[in-house]
Amino acid sequence: MMMTNANRMNLRLAAVAGAALALASPAMAQSTNNSDQYSNLPSTITLTGIVRDFLERGVTNGHPDFELNPSGGFGHFQSIVKDELDAEGKPVFNSMGYKTNTNWKDASGRNVMKPRSYMNALRGDTNGSLATTTGGQLTSGDRLNQWFRDVPGVNMSKNLDITLVRQANSNVYTFNDKTDATFKSLGGFFPINGQLYGNSKNETKNFHFSFELVTEFVYKKGSGQVFTFTGDDDVWVYVDNKLVIDIGGIHSAVSQTIELDRLNWLQDGGTYKLNFFFAERHRTQSNCRIDTTMQLQNVDPPATTAIFD
Repeated sequence: MMMTNANRMNLRLAAVAGAALALASPAMAQSTNNSDQYSNLPSTITLTGIVRDFLERGVTNGHPDFELNPSGGFGHFQSIVKDELDAEGKPVFNSMGYKTNTNWKDASGRNVMKPRSYMNALRGDTNGSLATTTGGQLTSGDRLNQWFRDVPGVNMSKNLDITLVRQANSNVYTFNDKTDATFKSLGGFFPINGQLYGNSKNETKNFHFSFELVTEFVYKKGSGQVFTFTGDDDVWVYVDNKLVIDIGGIHSAVSQTIELDRLNWLQDGGTYKLNFFFAERHRTQSNCRIDTTMQLQNVDPPATTAIFD
């Protein structure tokens, strides 16, 4: 069949268009891949901690601090622990707790801990207040020492992994018992249902345990590194052995945030530990959510008591 000039022109245009499309496709794919500026970061961070199981008060060999009805009532209490960890990297008893009447807040309206001398104030912070009398949130300092230590006849322990998932188009990593594949069907943060000492009396869940994480990170000054916890009951977070989140007491879910740029002794590029301590001490809820922009890394946990670990 004879080809006309018009046909030849159409074929040339089609060839040019095809070549342009072939060249553009990789660029388009690259553009799509780079729409997430944090795509170079890992999609998940898995951290290994230690969960310790306790029997509740009222049963044989039960721990008096678990299922306690505090003399000062339920709620968010601060200053139960001292501002620095001890030589073994554990919280130190300070008081029976002072109830938070009004939360301290940052410029974004997030709850923050009552300021310390090692924290820089930021513009927009608002002051809160604590009660002036203590609130009986535990039975003694010696018993607090047992919460995050293996004590034969008092608790049993095993390793527990939690996975923080990077949020889409973000450098925020989140662990949320409401969405986590392991926990979302359990109705809360219940990592040892039917394990160790077994479920709480007359319950299908285990409500009486503690959880400890030891991690490390590199501080990047001015990069907006933050750590937020939301949950119940007692939670204490330490950076470089200093208290930065203080959510003590038996209460419903409470949130608190620390911006690392507040911590006036950290050196840019330095590697520091973050210690996380959680205690679930009372029915009927167990909530645990972590949101952070920190690149947390595992520090090897000590051996646990469970023979199958």
